[in-house]
Order: sequence, then C-alpha cells, then structure tokens
Amino acid sequence: MRGIQEKLCTCRILKTLALGQMLSLFICGTAVTSQYLAEQYKVNTPMLQSFINYCLLLLVYTTMLAFRRGSDSFLPILKGRWWKYLLLALVDVEANYTIVKAYQYTTLTSVQLLDCFGIPVLMALSWFILHARYRFIHFIAVALCLLGVGTMVGADILAGRQNSEGSDVVVGDVLVLLGASLYAISNVSEEYIVKNLSRVEFLGMVGLFGTIVSGLQLAIVEHTEITHIQWNWKIVLLFVAFALCMFGLYSFMPLVIKVTSATSVNLGILTADLYSLFFGLFLFGYKVSTSCPLGSLCWASFCTVLHQPERQKKPQPVCLNQPALGLITLD
Repeated sequence: MRGIQEKLCTCRILKTLALGQMLSLFICGTAVTSQYLAEQYKVNTPMLQSFINYCLLLLVYTTMLAFRRGSDSFLPILKGRWWKYLLLALVDVEANYTIVKAYQYTTLTSVQLLDCFGIPVLMALSWFILHARYRFIHFIAVALCLLGVGTMVGADILAGRQNSEGSDVVVGDVLVLLGASLYAISNVSEEYIVKNLSRVEFLGMVGLFGTIVSGLQLAIVEHTEITHIQWNWKIVLLFVAFALCMFGLYSFMPLVIKVTSATSVNLGILTADLYSLFFGLFLFGYKVSTSCPLGSLCWASFCTVLHQPERQKKPQPVCLNQPALGLITLD
C-alpha cells in the first residue's frame, strides 16, 4: 500500500512539473511574439493583444457559466460578486498591459528576468491573505531576488542597452516590476477562487469583465495605433499565436494552482525566463552585459533556495464567508 501511495505521489509531482513546463512555454510564446511585434513590425498595441485573449475567455468560459443551473450559475454570481470580479479584472488587465507595454522599452531577457520580482510580492500576499507560512531560508531567498532585480535594473541604466532596440529601458524595467506586482495580486486571488469556488467561475467572470475593461481602454488609448498597423499575414499570425498562448496559460494555470499553490506555480514557470533568454540570444541577437552574470546568479540562488519546503501550518476549516480576502468573499 505504501509503495502504491509513493507511486501516486510521484505521478502527481511529475504531472505538476509537466504542466508547469507547459505553462512556461506558453509564457515564452507570449514574450517572443510580443517582442517580434514591437521590434520587427513596430506594432505597439498591448491592449489589443490582451483584448483578444479576454474575448476568447468570454466565448468559452463565460458561455459555460451561462449554461449552469443553481446557485453557482451566471446570474447569481453576477448579482452577488460583480464588483469584486470587476476589480480583479481591472488588476489582471493592467498587469497584462504593463508587461506587454514594457517590450517597447526594454528587451525580452530583461522582462523575463525582472518579472521574478512578483514572487516576493506573492509570498507576502499569501502570508497575510492565505495564511501561508515560510521558513527563514525563504526570506533569504527574497533578499537574493531583490538583489538580482537591483543588479539587472542597474545594468540597464549603466549600459543603456546600446545593442538593443529599447528606447527607454528604465521605463521598461519599472513597467515590468509594476506588472509583476499586479500579477501577484491576480494570482493570489485566483488561488483563493479556484480552491474555494471554481475554475470556470474565475475564468468566466475574468473573461467577461476583462473584455469590458480592456475594450474600453483599447478604444481610449490605442485606437490611433491600430489604424497605423500595416496588416499582413505575419502580423496576423503573431497576434493569433499570442492570443492562443495566453488562452492556454489562463486555461491551464488554475488546474495547477488548485493542486499546489500560486507560489509553487510561479516557481515552476521560472524556466520560462531561461527559454526566453535563449530566444533573446539567438533570435534577437542580444548581448549579455557585464552585470548580467551577477543578476542571473542571484536569480538562480533565489530559485534554488525558495524550492525548500514551506513550514507546515495547522489545518484550518475553510469558510467561504471569511473576510481574509475582501475582494472575493461571498458576502
């Protein structure tokens, strides 16, 4: 019996790792397509890219939610929690917008290395909201991460990205850090919802309100840029590839979060940074600055240390009406 349990545990771990690598490839796909659009075709429409993804979520998951019956169907959810999902969608939309916008100012490798800043933010939110507890070594890992982030930003400031296409790398770095923080908020909310409510509810409501928010922002800030796009089949293919990668990421991430945690998922998808680094070196011809090895070393140390197991916490009964996360409580 013990051998069977160990095999099942191993299979679950391998399945989780495989899904994590699939999420990493989706993230890498969105990064590469965004960089191609910004650098090769001068297409700077981050909100249009996100809008297409939210439309796909609306068509698939909001439709599924609409055909449900009972207290967890579309109308009761909309009546009881619409404003909470509106706020969540606003955070999620702006997270996508700032990250994709950053590709106009900095490089693929900088974006993918700096976005690990979201993990310390995610740990802090999980501590206060989801009552996660960590060992002392995890706090050392956070310090290493922040040191690596500071090194990468300093490298960008000093080098000025002379060998890249970025027009203002400091602005790009700030956008990445802001986007990573917003993603952390979205991921913690996602973990709470998929574990206490349902995956379809999360994706359906984010798809609905994300389409509304991104559509309004698209009409306000990007209508001029859209008219200036010189459309061809390559640009269309890049938009389609980005949307499909984002849709796949949104669809599968809740499955992994439900059996692990938002922190574990974000650790697992850090390999996307490595994939993107290789793409940046070989596809875009980026040069590694002299400060990058130190930043990468801090980043690698952070990943290694943070993979130490979390401190076990006392099991607590789940109460869907608890006020721990005001954004998504039922009341």
